[in-house]
Amino acid sequence: MITRGRVASVACWLAAVPVAAWALLRLAGLERGPLVQAVAFTPYVAAAAPAALVLALALRRRVPAVVAALAALALAGAVAPRAVGDDGPTADGPVLRLLTANLLKGGAEPARLVELVRTHHVDVLTVQEFTPQIAAELDRLGLATLLPYRSLQPEVGTTGSGLYARHPLSGTGFRRNEGFSFTQAYGTVAVPGAPPLRVESAHPAAPYSVEVVPDWWTDLRAQPHATPEGGLSVLAGDFNATLDHAPLRDLIDTGYVDAADAAGAGFSGTWGPYDGDPIPPVTIDHVLVDRRIAVRAVSVHDVRGSDHRAVLAELRLPAA
Repeated sequence: MITRGRVASVACWLAAVPVAAWALLRLAGLERGPLVQAVAFTPYVAAAAPAALVLALALRRRVPAVVAALAALALAGAVAPRAVGDDGPTADGPVLRLLTANLLKGGAEPARLVELVRTHHVDVLTVQEFTPQIAAELDRLGLATLLPYRSLQPEVGTTGSGLYARHPLSGTGFRRNEGFSFTQAYGTVAVPGAPPLRVESAHPAAPYSVEVVPDWWTDLRAQPHATPEGGLSVLAGDFNATLDHAPLRDLIDTGYVDAADAAGAGFSGTWGPYDGDPIPPVTIDHVLVDRRIAVRAVSVHDVRGSDHRAVLAELRLPAA
C-alpha cells in the first residue's frame, strides 16, 4: 500500500534530483550533445530551483531538502554574480565605445545600425552575417564617414564579417573558422593615448543540432586566447554560447573578462524569441575584453530585421 508519506518523499525527490543533476552538469562542464543547447537556459533553472527546496521543507523531507538547497545554492553562485558589477582594473586611458551586431544574413535594418553608431558615438563596430548588399547600404547611409577605417569580408549568406573603426587600423585581415566556415575579420586599432588594441569579430559555429556540436566545440576552442603578458585584445560578436558553457568559460579564463558580466548586465538577453518561437532570451553575444581594460557600462539594443540584439560596451583603456 502506498502511503501519503511515500508519495510526499517521491514528489520531493522528483523535484530535487533534476535540479541537482543540472547543478552538477553546469559546475563540471559536462554538456555534450543535446545538453549543449539545454545549458544555455541555466539562469532560468537557477531561478526555479528554490521551488524544490520549498516543496521539501513544506513536506518536511529533510534529505531532499538538503539536496535541493545545495543544488539551488550552487546554481545561484554560478549565475547570480552576472547581476552585480565589479570594480575592475584601474585604467586611466581613453574611453572606447564598441558595438557588435549579428546582421542575420544582411537582413538587419542598416539605418538602425548607423543610428546606433551615430547616437552612441561608437568608435569600433564588429558585425557578423555581413553581406555585400548591407555593406554598400551602410556606407550609403553614412557609416563610411562615421567609421572610415575598416577590415571587411562581406559574403552572401551567413559567413561574412566586418570590423569598422573611427581610428586607423593596421594588421587587418580575416580568418575562417573550421566549423561552419564563418569568417572573423580583425585588425589593430590605433586609439590615441592608448596602446594598440587588437579587435576581432567573433562568430563560432552554432550548436543548432547534435550533429554540429563538434563544430561548435572546434570553433570555440580555436578562438584567439587573451595575451595578458602581451598586447591588448578584444573579441566581440556572436559566440553562440553563454557563460554557462564550459568552452566559453575556458576562453575567458585565458585572460578575458565578459563585459556584460563585469558591468552587472550579464542577464541581458541577446537572442530570442525574435522569430516567433517560444524560446526564452539567452545571452550568446558577448564583448570579451582584456582584463587590463575597465568596463564602464554595457547595454543591448534591438535591431529590426535581426534575430539578435546589438551589444554596446563602454570601455576605458589603459594609458599608453
